[in-house]
Amino acid sequence: MKKQLGVSLSGFMMVLVVLAIFAFFGFKVLGPYKQFYTIQKVFKTVSLLPEVKAGGRREFINAWAKYSMTEGDVNVVSGDEVELTKDGNELIISTSYSVRVPLFKNVNLLIDFAPTSAAK
Repeated sequence: MKKQLGVSLSGFMMVLVVLAIFAFFGFKVLGPYKQFYTIQKVFKTVSLLPEVKAGGRREFINAWAKYSMTEGDVNVVSGDEVELTKDGNELIISTSYSVRVPLFKNVNLLIDFAPTSAAK
C-alpha cells in the first residue's frame, strides 16, 4: 500500500484561517504604514531644498504644505509638529506621532511612528 501525500481538508482550512487573520491585520495597518513612508519621503525631499536649508521654519512650512498635499494628502502631521535640527551642513527633519487602528469592537492597535529625513 502506498502512503498518500497531500493536505487534508481540515489542514487546508486551518491554513486558510491563519492566512485570513494575517490578511485582516495587514489590510488594517497598510494605510498608516503607507502614510509613514510618504511622510518620510517628503521629509527627505524637503530637507534637500536649498531654500529650506538656508531658511527657517517659515520656508519649511511652505514647502511642507506644498509637498505633503501633492505626495499623498498627508494629514496626520502638521508643519507645527515637526522638529528641525541642523547637523553640520545637513538639515534633519523629524517628528513622532501615534495612529490608533480599530480592529474590532473595542479592540484597537496603537502604532507609534517616528519619521525622519536622516533615515536611510
